Amino acid sequence: MNGRSHTLLWRILQSTLFTLFVIVSLSRTDVYAEDWCTFTSDPCDATCDADAFCLLSESDLWTRSQLTGDWAGARSGLTEQGVTVDADATMFYMGVASGGLKQEFRFSGHNDYVINMDLGKMGLQKGMFVKLRAEHRYGESLAGATGALLPSNVVADLPTLETDHVYLTNVLFTQMFSEKFGVFFGKLDTLDGDVNAFAHGRGKTQFSNIAFVASPIVLRTAPYSTLGAGFVILGEGAEPLFTFNILNPTDTARTSGFDELFNEGVTMVGELRLPTEFLGKPGHQLFGASWSSRDYVALSQDPRIILPNVPIARADGSWSVYWNFDQYLFVDPSDASRGWGVFGRAGLADPNTNPIAWFLSCGVGGSSMIRGRDNDSFGVGWYYSGTSSELAPFLQTALGPIGDGQGVEMYYDIAVTPWLHVTPDLQFIMPARESVDTATVAGVRARVIF
Repeated sequence: MNGRSHTLLWRILQSTLFTLFVIVSLSRTDVYAEDWCTFTSDPCDATCDADAFCLLSESDLWTRSQLTGDWAGARSGLTEQGVTVDADATMFYMGVASGGLKQEFRFSGHNDYVINMDLGKMGLQKGMFVKLRAEHRYGESLAGATGALLPSNVVADLPTLETDHVYLTNVLFTQMFSEKFGVFFGKLDTLDGDVNAFAHGRGKTQFSNIAFVASPIVLRTAPYSTLGAGFVILGEGAEPLFTFNILNPTDTARTSGFDELFNEGVTMVGELRLPTEFLGKPGHQLFGASWSSRDYVALSQDPRIILPNVPIARADGSWSVYWNFDQYLFVDPSDASRGWGVFGRAGLADPNTNPIAWFLSCGVGGSSMIRGRDNDSFGVGWYYSGTSSELAPFLQTALGPIGDGQGVEMYYDIAVTPWLHVTPDLQFIMPARESVDTATVAGVRARVIF
């Protein structure tokens, strides 16, 4: 066993011991709290409520939905007044065990801070909602280590790879004119699009690889965070049935976006998501299309796809069409929210502007089938990314011989508590770069919901 292997094993051992220490410490704290209350109060009621240990015990640390709880009633009070506050931290210890470009493990993470406001409940404007999202990344990105064009843990690279500063990526206003129809405008992010029951989750709750979070075929025309407007038609259960967006075609995650609004053209994106009942089980069929009038003269940096900065033949406009489906094969008869099934994606894009000309993925996922693990989930997926023959010569000048890329990802999400999820993840990635060996990517993801 070489020195690199020894280092890897030592790091894994350190991470395992630290995780066990935290879990044991938390569990012992809860026990000590109960014991302290039992022996020093009668019977740990009002005389103990002010003590921090008793608050920890009485607030059910292991069963609460968020680590910080209800803030002594303030959180639920805000919700009743129309304001919900959510925050989470998603952390990765992931690396390339073999193959790829760099065989090393790296720590990275991403924090989300989201506020949703119902202005009707606040007594300001009936039917109007406001969404604010601030986010930032930290640690060392794994982008480039695998040799693939698609990042293996995309959320750890958002909103931008250039800095780890906190940026406001959503300031979105939605006005509902009825229970079914509304318009929206403001700054938004496009990662909430291309919804799929088993392969979405923003890279935090289901798969980590962008190939299973959203269709990579759309990334060339739709920026991550930008100014835009549109409308939505809701179907049953208040799920979006049809959405249409008019977007600024350039990413403005780091700025307000007003200075460059529509300076380089416009992007339009439409999605129709139809509910289905095949085999008597729920599912969806999604059809989407995007078009941009922007002039494309280079392959530019984007945290959602790993590209070199190289010029390409000038092209006016770009487009993509895509489809996805999810179909439950099993639904828990005692809990309709639990079940598992299959999913798939397919798409085509303008080969003159998009390095990915066509894309396929499929897999299985959903709620855990292990008895007693009702809140766990799993997923196994495969993808194939067809490289544009028009852009391959430009990519080869920076990356060497280029073919198509493909990969497999497997994950199992363990709900340690409702607010702590630990997810072992394993990926086998065959990069489009023909000179790079198949990368085995392994690691663990931890998500803490505050």
